[in-house]
Amino acid sequence: MVKFAHSVFALPFALSGAVLAAAGHGITWPQVGWIVVAMFGARNAAMGFNRLVDHGLDADNPRTADRELPAGRLSRAAAWTVTLALSALFVFASFRLSPLCGRLSFLALAIVFGYSLTKRFTWLSHLFLGLALAVAPVGGWVAVAGGFALLAWLLGAAVLLWVAGFDVIYACQDTEFDRQAGLHSLPARFGPAAALVAARVFHLGAWLLLVAVGWRGQLHPVYWIGVAAIGLLLAWQHRLVGAQDLSRVGVAFFNLNAVIAVLYLVNVLAAVLAGAYWS
Repeated sequence: MVKFAHSVFALPFALSGAVLAAAGHGITWPQVGWIVVAMFGARNAAMGFNRLVDHGLDADNPRTADRELPAGRLSRAAAWTVTLALSALFVFASFRLSPLCGRLSFLALAIVFGYSLTKRFTWLSHLFLGLALAVAPVGGWVAVAGGFALLAWLLGAAVLLWVAGFDVIYACQDTEFDRQAGLHSLPARFGPAAALVAARVFHLGAWLLLVAVGWRGQLHPVYWIGVAAIGLLLAWQHRLVGAQDLSRVGVAFFNLNAVIAVLYLVNVLAAVLAGAYWS
């Protein structure tokens, strides 16, 4: 129901935030472990809540009618049980990281749950989804550094725009259904062609913010190799889809974005380790 494989979108950025913080504050393996557990709990609790909230809409949409809840393969009681258990796991793991992380975990849950309601009243819902995933790198930083910093906010903003961009692409598949159901999205409000232009703008902004992360963090030059590669992957993503041809949305949505997320983590790790070695 919650597609564990899609954790690859947020988890690498949570760890990237932690790695960047570790460059100045150090890090322990228990911290890494609890960050992973917290991310597992938060991300999958959010997905469970989304499936519960959208149960009726998913049943009416031919693209999603075969999901577990509308297809009757899973009961709402079971889905609520899993969602609440994962939420509790997230809060527990957050308190294991620090009292500050524990207190902030309730705000984080409000953000990641709140996204599921936004498409009912605003076509900016894609940015709210971006905000939900932007919690990951900021949370990773706070878990290690014990506080906030501009570098963490820059990475969080990059993730926000990156996610908003690929969510707009994904939402183009449901343009007509969203209009009929009274749901709000950029494709439903302005049409797929204009929405795809907005997605390109979001991704350009995300890439520029990744550049700002490297500049602000004074990262080793190896960082720029990875950022250049990510820029090419983002450009390729937009060549795969068009307003009249959405047949390769699956490749653009999951495959390329999974590569981008993992590549960025490897890139940050390499830059931090290279910087430590050469210094």
